[in-house]
Amino acid sequence: MIVTLSLKSRTARISGLTAFRPKLRRLIADLLGYGLCSAAALTLDCALFFGLMQAGFNYLPSAAIGFFSGMLLAYLLSVRFVYADRRCENRKWEAFGFFAIGLAGLVLNQLMLFSLVDGLHLSLAAAKGLTALGVFLFNFAARRSVLFSGQALPVQG
Repeated sequence: MIVTLSLKSRTARISGLTAFRPKLRRLIADLLGYGLCSAAALTLDCALFFGLMQAGFNYLPSAAIGFFSGMLLAYLLSVRFVYADRRCENRKWEAFGFFAIGLAGLVLNQLMLFSLVDGLHLSLAAAKGLTALGVFLFNFAARRSVLFSGQALPVQG
């Protein structure tokens, strides 16, 4: 009887791992695809950020303008090329959710930039790099868990 339980337990673990592999592959594919889309968005973000600063704008408004432009590009590229599993059937609500999470990312972006530049006195380039990484991870995790994984959620409207 102990042998039977042991075999059942081992079989359950193996079948659990087998079921987990496609999800892990999908997660990695989404992360890589979103990373490429985010790299394009970050390129636009940084071009506007540093270009506006070069033109005499303060770094915080420059960061907001660059971030919003990058977020728009990230949305367009993500829904076109990355996410196969879309939870929200209503594309207007999906876009709203994407940009709402993006606004939370913008707040995080501004707080991190301010803290790193004015608080820790890092260079703008170093602060922008650290901020971009933190906001990327936040946005990916939030958008994937809320908008782009699992079964579709019917939305009124």
